[in-house]
Amino acid sequence: MNILVIDGMGGGIGKAIIEQIKGQLAGAEITAVGTNSMATLAMIKAGANHGATGENAVIHNCAKADIIVGAIGIIFANSLHGEISPRMAEAVSSSPAHKILLPVDKCNVTVLGVADKPIQSYMGEIVKRIEQQMAAG
Repeated sequence: MNILVIDGMGGGIGKAIIEQIKGQLAGAEITAVGTNSMATLAMIKAGANHGATGENAVIHNCAKADIIVGAIGIIFANSLHGEISPRMAEAVSSSPAHKILLPVDKCNVTVLGVADKPIQSYMGEIVKRIEQQMAAG
Protein backbone atom coordinates (compact mmCIF):
# COMPACT_ATOMS: atom_id res chain seq x y z
CA MET A 1 0.00 0.00 0.00
CA ASN A 2 1.30 3.39 -0.99
CA ILE A 3 0.27 5.90 1.68
CA LEU A 4 0.52 9.54 0.68
CA VAL A 5 0.59 12.18 3.42
CA ILE A 6 0.04 15.77 2.28
CA ASP A 7 0.62 18.82 4.47
CA GLY A 8 1.55 22.46 4.25
CA MET A 9 2.62 25.34 6.44
CA GLY A 10 5.11 23.90 8.98
CA GLY A 11 4.23 20.25 8.39
CA GLY A 12 3.17 19.65 11.99
CA ILE A 13 0.03 17.69 11.20
CA GLY A 14 1.80 15.60 8.56
CA LYS A 15 4.66 14.94 10.98
CA ALA A 16 2.25 13.72 13.66
CA ILE A 17 0.41 11.51 11.15
CA ILE A 18 3.64 9.90 9.93
CA GLU A 19 4.93 9.30 13.45
CA GLN A 20 1.63 7.61 14.34
CA ILE A 21 1.63 5.42 11.23
CA LYS A 22 5.30 4.46 11.58
CA GLY A 23 4.82 3.71 15.28
CA GLN A 24 1.98 1.28 14.66
CA LEU A 25 2.51 0.05 11.09
CA ALA A 26 6.26 -0.42 10.96
CA GLY A 27 6.35 -1.66 7.36
CA ALA A 28 4.18 1.12 5.95
CA GLU A 29 5.45 2.77 2.77
CA ILE A 30 4.85 6.50 3.17
CA THR A 31 5.36 9.28 0.65
CA ALA A 32 5.29 12.76 2.15
CA VAL A 33 4.40 15.71 -0.06
CA GLY A 34 4.59 19.20 1.34
CA THR A 35 3.19 22.31 -0.22
CA ASN A 36 6.48 23.90 0.84
CA SER A 37 9.96 22.61 1.68
CA MET A 38 9.56 23.19 5.43
CA ALA A 39 6.52 20.88 5.54
CA THR A 40 8.29 18.25 3.46
CA LEU A 41 11.38 18.34 5.68
CA ALA A 42 9.31 17.93 8.85
CA MET A 43 7.59 14.86 7.40
CA ILE A 44 10.83 13.31 6.17
CA LYS A 45 12.32 13.76 9.64
CA ALA A 46 9.24 11.99 11.04
CA GLY A 47 10.12 8.90 9.01
CA ALA A 48 8.55 9.17 5.56
CA ASN A 49 10.17 6.85 3.03
CA HIS A 50 10.00 9.43 0.24
CA GLY A 51 9.46 13.16 0.09
CA ALA A 52 8.64 15.77 -2.52
CA THR A 53 7.46 19.36 -2.59
CA GLY A 54 5.01 21.46 -4.56
CA GLU A 55 2.04 21.35 -6.86
CA ASN A 56 3.42 18.90 -9.40
CA ALA A 57 4.50 16.52 -6.61
CA VAL A 58 0.95 16.51 -5.21
CA ILE A 59 -0.57 15.89 -8.64
CA HIS A 60 1.92 13.15 -9.56
CA ASN A 61 1.72 11.29 -6.25
CA CYS A 62 -2.07 11.44 -5.93
CA ALA A 63 -2.29 9.39 -9.12
CA LYS A 64 -0.09 6.66 -7.59
CA ALA A 65 -1.46 6.58 -4.04
CA ASP A 66 -3.65 3.89 -2.51
CA ILE A 67 -4.46 6.00 0.56
CA ILE A 68 -4.19 9.79 0.97
CA VAL A 69 -4.03 11.27 4.46
CA GLY A 70 -4.11 14.92 5.50
CA ALA A 71 -6.16 17.79 6.85
CA ILE A 72 -9.55 18.25 5.20
CA GLY A 73 -8.23 21.41 3.56
CA ILE A 74 -6.27 19.38 0.99
CA ILE A 75 -9.50 18.91 -0.96
CA PHE A 76 -10.36 22.64 -1.04
CA ALA A 77 -8.75 25.09 -3.46
CA ASN A 78 -6.94 27.97 -1.80
CA SER A 79 -7.12 26.49 1.70
CA LEU A 80 -4.21 26.27 4.16
CA HIS A 81 -3.69 30.02 3.71
CA GLY A 82 -3.60 29.64 -0.06
CA GLU A 83 -1.07 26.80 -0.16
CA ILE A 84 -3.50 24.36 -1.80
CA SER A 85 -3.88 25.38 -5.42
CA PRO A 86 -7.00 24.48 -7.41
CA ARG A 87 -4.96 21.87 -9.30
CA MET A 88 -3.78 20.28 -6.03
CA ALA A 89 -7.32 20.11 -4.65
CA GLU A 90 -8.54 18.59 -7.90
CA ALA A 91 -5.75 15.98 -7.89
CA VAL A 92 -6.60 14.89 -4.35
CA SER A 93 -10.36 14.90 -4.93
CA SER A 94 -10.10 13.07 -8.26
CA SER A 95 -7.65 10.44 -7.10
CA PRO A 96 -9.08 6.92 -6.85
CA ALA A 97 -7.17 6.58 -3.55
CA HIS A 98 -9.11 6.27 -0.32
CA LYS A 99 -8.92 9.57 1.56
CA ILE A 100 -8.56 9.86 5.33
CA LEU A 101 -9.08 13.51 6.24
CA LEU A 102 -8.65 15.25 9.57
CA PRO A 103 -11.39 17.76 10.46
CA VAL A 104 -9.33 20.90 10.84
CA ASP A 105 -11.47 24.01 11.25
CA LYS A 106 -8.87 26.43 9.85
CA CYS A 107 -10.22 25.91 6.34
CA ASN A 108 -13.55 27.67 6.91
CA VAL A 109 -15.30 24.30 6.73
CA THR A 110 -17.42 22.68 9.40
CA VAL A 111 -18.15 18.98 9.09
CA LEU A 112 -21.33 18.16 10.96
CA GLY A 113 -21.34 15.03 13.07
CA VAL A 114 -17.65 15.31 13.89
CA ALA A 115 -16.70 15.75 17.52
CA ASP A 116 -14.93 18.98 18.41
CA LYS A 117 -11.74 17.51 19.84
CA PRO A 118 -8.00 18.08 19.50
CA ILE A 119 -6.29 16.82 16.34
CA GLN A 120 -4.04 14.52 18.41
CA SER A 121 -7.09 12.55 19.51
CA TYR A 122 -7.71 11.52 15.88
CA MET A 123 -4.22 10.09 15.34
CA GLY A 124 -5.02 6.58 16.58
CA GLU A 125 -8.10 6.48 14.40
CA ILE A 126 -5.99 7.20 11.32
CA VAL A 127 -4.05 3.97 11.80
CA LYS A 128 -7.28 2.00 12.34
CA ARG A 129 -8.69 3.36 9.07
CA ILE A 130 -5.47 2.57 7.19
CA GLU A 131 -5.54 -1.00 8.54
CA GLN A 132 -9.15 -1.36 7.38
CA GLN A 133 -8.20 -0.17 3.90
CA MET A 134 -5.23 -2.51 3.76
CA ALA A 135 -7.43 -5.45 4.76
CA ALA A 136 -10.01 -4.51 2.13
CA GLY A 137 -7.21 -4.57 -0.43
